[in-house]
Amino acid sequence: MTRENEKSGNARREGETRKGDEGKREESGENREEEHITVFQSACTALAATIGTGNIVGVATALTAGGAGALFWMWVCALLGMATAYAETSLGQKFRFRREDGTWICGPMIYMERGLGAPLLGIFYAGSACLASLGMGSMVQANSIQETLEYGFGVPPILGAGVISVCCGLVIFGGAKRIAKVSERLMPTMAGIYLLCSILVIVQCLPVLPGVIGEIFCDAFSFRSVGGGITGILFSKSVRYGMARGVFSNEAGLGSLAVLHGATERTTPEEQGMWAMFEVFFDTVIVCTLTGVVILCVQRQAGESAVGVGDGAVLASWCFGQKLGMAGEWMMAVAMIVFAFATIIAWYYMGEQNVQYLRMRLGGMMEGGSKNRERTTQNGKRENREKADGNLYRILYLGSVCAGALCRLDLIWALADLCNALMAYPNLLSLWMLSGNVVFPKKNETKIR
Repeated sequence: MTRENEKSGNARREGETRKGDEGKREESGENREEEHITVFQSACTALAATIGTGNIVGVATALTAGGAGALFWMWVCALLGMATAYAETSLGQKFRFRREDGTWICGPMIYMERGLGAPLLGIFYAGSACLASLGMGSMVQANSIQETLEYGFGVPPILGAGVISVCCGLVIFGGAKRIAKVSERLMPTMAGIYLLCSILVIVQCLPVLPGVIGEIFCDAFSFRSVGGGITGILFSKSVRYGMARGVFSNEAGLGSLAVLHGATERTTPEEQGMWAMFEVFFDTVIVCTLTGVVILCVQRQAGESAVGVGDGAVLASWCFGQKLGMAGEWMMAVAMIVFAFATIIAWYYMGEQNVQYLRMRLGGMMEGGSKNRERTTQNGKRENREKADGNLYRILYLGSVCAGALCRLDLIWALADLCNALMAYPNLLSLWMLSGNVVFPKKNETKIR
């Protein structure tokens, strides 16, 4: 009887323990439901990384270097980029996994490890991404903001660096959810204002619009336009991210879209891949096209008075100012600031994900492939170390933002180009080797993970 009582008592205690664990897991799941990142928020965060100052400066540079036909070759590049964006984002969703705290780990480094079985390649990619985030993700964009503040509003560098760093800190210390919320509010609003102003300028230039469209297609197949289009796209990446990775005029191919879509809940790889394609389309075919048409139309109407205006942001600002007055120039300044700021916070999340991966992988803590998840007293110490490492990266990132607003970035441009190339090459190689794992959406597909 004693043994039977002991057995029944043990069984009862085990049942209570299981119920307690299940309750904790359910509570954790409820918390994730309350704090999960929606499909729309992840799309806005990805757009924050892709739509940047390069959509303004890069287009103006392409048109100056290659003529109107350069815009056509940007469209061609966008078609290639849409396919790459779908592949990397859907693979990222397919191979992602949750950490013990319930957050997602996703990105090229994950499908390099889990899909290709090449952890060293994943570590190499993650290291390059971390360096790139501290260089072109923060310093280059902060420098663009400060130049705009100083030129447009007379803000001194010291004050500008402080304001930019504080604003970024308020966002990034709130984690992925706050980044998603800020992106959700900033990007649709600013992009909408920019598109509306562009359309207003084009409406005022309707008499010359047919001639501009004809010029784009007629000039597209000259050697000067092809070369100029590629040059402009490369410079677009240099301005926006310090990147020269070929002919892509957006984030497709770099792998960042796979990271930025990784935290999305209630979705499928196919759905996120389609969103990534839309982001590439919107970035290049919509925003870049409107910028280019505005410049071409205003230049055609202005005639000789447009000669010697300059290129890049100066040319774009002049064109908007010609039709919208001071309001157009102010809009351009605000757009440059908002787009660059959104890029900074989006690239922080990109870097943070890679820092977490490096910490897990180099520390031998790759939870995704482990079946024995023992809960010991070491877990608390490990969590404290992870928090310390996370805070250290935040401080380094904000330091880079501050330095970027104060320094000249000739060396940083070169380092950023190198880091981004080191990210793009292993990612494109992985996409090619994992192409058999890319599944395209099926009709009426409703299943979600």
